[in-house]
Amino acid sequence: MMKIITFIFTLAILLFNDCKPVSVQKAYTEDDILKQLDLAFRGVPNDFYPPGNSGDIKYNFMLDLEHGYCVTAGSRIHLYADKNRWAIVFEKSGYQNRAGDAEIELDYFGNCINYPVDKYPERNYITNTSNIVLISGGEYERIRNKKGSDYEQFELISPLANEVNIRGKKVKIEHDLSKYARLGIIPRSDDNPKKLIGFGDIVRYLSETAPSTIAATDAEIREHIPANIPKLMTIGKFHFESVYKPGNLPSTQETYQLLAKILVKRDTSLWKPTLKPTNHWSNWTSGNL
Repeated sequence: MMKIITFIFTLAILLFNDCKPVSVQKAYTEDDILKQLDLAFRGVPNDFYPPGNSGDIKYNFMLDLEHGYCVTAGSRIHLYADKNRWAIVFEKSGYQNRAGDAEIELDYFGNCINYPVDKYPERNYITNTSNIVLISGGEYERIRNKKGSDYEQFELISPLANEVNIRGKKVKIEHDLSKYARLGIIPRSDDNPKKLIGFGDIVRYLSETAPSTIAATDAEIREHIPANIPKLMTIGKFHFESVYKPGNLPSTQETYQLLAKILVKRDTSLWKPTLKPTNHWSNWTSGNL
């Protein structure tokens, strides 16, 4: 009996010494975060993407405030983290001139992302981006100006339209151009003799006057991250640099370096940028294609 007890005790010691702590994710570093952002800047999927099948296509998008297909309105950064998990969600709202609707675009980064997958018979499309429709194409068609030349009817809002439906809620349409002008929103001059407000103008106006109307909710943001990961902060003003300049890697920029520090330390007091905020839509040309 004593030999059996001794054997069990010895085996337990060996097993204990050989065991390693088990966790869902290993601890992460600032470099881990910045490397993932750099990959997105280059359009390269990271190692956390699901493997997928042969023929599947993977997209890895970075926040872009000057995209030619989107009249950019609002933008924010959301940070989530605990000891082993981290997530950054970049939020952008605006009018998508190719899709014909107003949307929120959420770009996800982290080691715990449930990547959106669009499934088709021939292949799947895996991406880090989720889109939320604010004003549908059908709703834009309802409020569209239908008088005058074809160009006068293109992406301009009827002066008779008083409300627009945004995510199931009726929101007043402001037609007073002076209120837009005070915010730097100038309706297009070409083929607009009646000086009507445009599809993108209304989104920018709401971003300035009623931002919650076109902002993502916490539930919408959390759709692709774990429900129990703690939220650290939301950043509404930050320094942004063009993603169309190859030398602007996130790892070289103060904004992203600070985000990485905050996530690793889980300390929001580290958000002390020295560069002025440039993420306001007025600093960038967008939606011009």
